[in-house]
Amino acid sequence: MRTVLENEFYYLDNFHQVLEWIAGRYSDLLTDEEQAFIATFPSLPQASRALLVRMVMRKGMVFRASKLNYAEIGCAVEAARHLLPTGWLQCDPVITLDELFELLLKAEIGTIFSLSLHEKSVRKAEQLAALREAFCDARAFSAWYRDSPDTVYSIPVKALCERLRLIFFGNLRQDWTEFVLSDLGLFQYEKVEFSASSRGFRTRRDVDDYLALHQCKERFRAGDALPDVLASLPREHFDNEWIDSRRERLMFQIAQHVEKQKDWGQAFELYACCNYPGARARAIRVLEKHERHAEAHALLERAQAAPESDAERQQLLRIAPRLRRKLGHQPLPSRRNPFVARLDLSLPMPLEPNWWVEGIVRDHLARADAPVFYVENALINSLFGLLCWRPIFSAIPGAFFHPFHRGPADLHSADFYRRREREFRACLDQLDDGRYQDTIRANYDSKRGIQSPFVAWEALSAELLDMALACIPALHLKKWCERILLDIKANRNGFPDLIQFWPVERRYNMIEVKGPGDRLQDNQLRWIEYCAAHQMPISVCYLQWAQPCS
Repeated sequence: MRTVLENEFYYLDNFHQVLEWIAGRYSDLLTDEEQAFIATFPSLPQASRALLVRMVMRKGMVFRASKLNYAEIGCAVEAARHLLPTGWLQCDPVITLDELFELLLKAEIGTIFSLSLHEKSVRKAEQLAALREAFCDARAFSAWYRDSPDTVYSIPVKALCERLRLIFFGNLRQDWTEFVLSDLGLFQYEKVEFSASSRGFRTRRDVDDYLALHQCKERFRAGDALPDVLASLPREHFDNEWIDSRRERLMFQIAQHVEKQKDWGQAFELYACCNYPGARARAIRVLEKHERHAEAHALLERAQAAPESDAERQQLLRIAPRLRRKLGHQPLPSRRNPFVARLDLSLPMPLEPNWWVEGIVRDHLARADAPVFYVENALINSLFGLLCWRPIFSAIPGAFFHPFHRGPADLHSADFYRRREREFRACLDQLDDGRYQDTIRANYDSKRGIQSPFVAWEALSAELLDMALACIPALHLKKWCERILLDIKANRNGFPDLIQFWPVERRYNMIEVKGPGDRLQDNQLRWIEYCAAHQMPISVCYLQWAQPCS
């Protein structure tokens, strides 16, 4: 692995790669300004291009030339000179007092504003608060700091570059460091063939919708007035399904916030028009809290007739008896849960530091002929990911649109499985004739270290893989895979903490560990019930600390 990037202009080359990628795939939805930038940028001197990219990749909009020290670029002022005619860079910009404080040292602030000895000693935040009312107007940097030997630049083109980053990645979460991490070998990505139709954004409207939604989310996170946030939240469905799923998620998050404020009426209105998983169950709960029991029960009955998922079915079963009781209805017969083995342990409190409950139980149960591994969600998801590598990374339209995908963009969409059903079915069929072991082992060897939404390489040793394939029946693995595919987002979590193998007997047992005061979470209960219903060996271990002898 290289520890130093040999090309000192690596970041500039990466930026050019993004521009070329966008020009080749998204030219039809770019604005005139964006097209002009992509066409003009390569014609500038290398040092000027490098300086602009460095500034784009740094935090903030305003920079001092003295802080733009890059050996490969040389003099920042000279490099900036070729950028100024483009308008992408501005010299001596008009800035606010807050922006000025971001640029200056405390000593400079004291000099500019003639602060007293006491005022110079307080924190910058206190200095800013004391000066803000008297200096509320924006001024050019040279007007703020007349004797400064430094030059200051702003980069108004940064918003355009952020849009290009969005178009390339399909999100604003990933940034330019993806290239560096890949170049250094820290992250490896599956190489997927990209078709002309493999684009995250189909129209310019998609880009604008995403940006408007992102701005709304940022305002909500910043604590802006809720009526203003809601006024900017689009209520109509977007044409692009994955962007619309983000809109639904934000609406759900806002509804949760409103519910916490105990504004039952508005919370219900938001949940009622939201299709995000769990919104309907929350709507029922809000009606119940608002003491609108009849409406809550009517909505519950509609939901029970067609539950959206196992998670919702579980919630409805919990709510129903309470609502029936409040409405004076006869109680329904109690639901009998599948039998699950219980293991009670009483162990001395460990004296060494950095202990953890699951590790204590693992070490206590482990034997030479029956090793125990801490796996939680890692093992089963990894087996699924290795078996189904091909359909997961199938290059279907809209699934992959840049080289840095950890997994398909539509992983959590409702039609993820349906769009790949034939390929997934071919993988699961291997569990019926024994071919699955060869496929899993081959992918374990050939795909080692490649980013995957399912495979936890750091947790999946060759020893663990060998024992799992030897001791877990193919039928059990098939049942797990089928349930994961029913609801990937919900069902990839909740697996038991530990797994114990008896290699000679070719059997295993999964163990969920609960320390003092812990209780089973809903997703854990669902997996425990599913495994018990399909005769898979599973136990719940309850650990208590033994009382020391007096």
